[in-house]
Amino acid sequence: MATHLVWFRNDLRVNDNLALAAACRDPHARVVGIFLATPEQWQQHDMSPRQAEFIWQHLQCLHAALAARGIELHIHQLNDFADCVEYLKSFCETQKVDALFYNYQYELNERKRDAVVEKTLDVDVVCQGFDDSVLLPPGSVTTGNHEMYKVFTPFSRAFIKRLHEGLPECVAPPKARSAALPDNEKLTPFDYPRQPVDANLFPIGEQQAINQLRQFCRQPVADYGEQRDFPSVDGTSRLSAYLAIGVLSPRQCLHRLLKEHPQALDGDAGAIWLNELIWREFYRHLLVAYPKLCRHQPFIPWTDNVSWQQDEQQFIAWQQGQTGYPIVDAAMRQLNTTGWMHNRLRMVVASFLVKDLLIDWRQGERYFMSQLIDGDLAANNGGWQWAASTGTDAAPYFRIFNPTTQGERFDKKGEFIRQWLPELGIVPDQYIHTPWIWAEKQQLTLDYPHPIVEHKQARIATLAAYEVARKPEEKEHEK
Repeated sequence: MATHLVWFRNDLRVNDNLALAAACRDPHARVVGIFLATPEQWQQHDMSPRQAEFIWQHLQCLHAALAARGIELHIHQLNDFADCVEYLKSFCETQKVDALFYNYQYELNERKRDAVVEKTLDVDVVCQGFDDSVLLPPGSVTTGNHEMYKVFTPFSRAFIKRLHEGLPECVAPPKARSAALPDNEKLTPFDYPRQPVDANLFPIGEQQAINQLRQFCRQPVADYGEQRDFPSVDGTSRLSAYLAIGVLSPRQCLHRLLKEHPQALDGDAGAIWLNELIWREFYRHLLVAYPKLCRHQPFIPWTDNVSWQQDEQQFIAWQQGQTGYPIVDAAMRQLNTTGWMHNRLRMVVASFLVKDLLIDWRQGERYFMSQLIDGDLAANNGGWQWAASTGTDAAPYFRIFNPTTQGERFDKKGEFIRQWLPELGIVPDQYIHTPWIWAEKQQLTLDYPHPIVEHKQARIATLAAYEVARKPEEKEHEK
């Protein structure tokens, strides 16, 4: 009897799991699952304690779901990716594994690891990988010259055209292969810092994630375009945490969206949220086309010439939500408290760090990863490089968000700000974005800092720094 091994990574689900479905296709094969925790590698990649807890909780759910289908799940801790190779080889020998099934990860270190695993197992174990965490495989949506798109809009058009030609199908969860296995085994947690997850924001369990997807696609997705920019409104899906560790697949999201809003591909209701799914694809495709993005390098080479400020005190003030700009500080405190931040605010705080404080975007990128429950290298790197004007399809370097104006526009009465900055509770609505002005007029002392930089002056300094960085490139073009 053949033995099929499913190597679970960022795909902690039984529904629409391409590797799991393929492993279970032969009804006579014995199917075994394995998850390899690699705390040292996670530390290098700045995985947040909340995401570690989210993974741990969903590993337990996956263990139970597989056990109900007669499939064992082995969980083992190793140091890093290098240790995975020899352990898998030994495990395959011990379990007499004939075939290994896994879903691709697109980050550079992960791709190198998988290549070594395939080479090491060689002819003894047939390895089969699947493009599971994307709607369309990287490299399948290209320009007329067969190159990766560098601008999102034409990529999106080509992507939707491909979807019109044929939708990627969801696969059913595997049927029970034998009697259910006892699910009373106490699993040993991996040795990595973990932090509690707010179950009201992120309910634990695959079915809970599916329920949240269904609920969002019924009505909120139709209002998404109008409500997504206002942080005091519950107008976003909050599904990114489930997508990041694979409790949901992007195919499930697409099919549920089209079930509720069949014309979303044609620009009708739901199209704006579909666009967010395509942004997710764009950044994943870019990682494969340009591996340097995994190496902390900017997409636009000249931007590496920017002379960043090394101001540790200002960086800490930004981290802790003590910059004196209420919308920035409220957003950072939301991140630090929940492990999640509203998408509009991710752009605002990133712009503030890079364009107001002139601090290297890589410091912000890394801090986000250390806090986010939905930490994902492709999306996080893409977002930070967009904000820093260093990436593909990025905001031009002279586009600099005014943090006060952003607050006035998207949290006019300060409802979101008051939620996270209780020390501003007595400040009237008209001064909630400039509380220092009100405090001076009232001759009061607020338990809240004055702005750590003056935006207009900071903008001038940033523009000058980017202009100086561009000059070597301009001279090169003149030759």
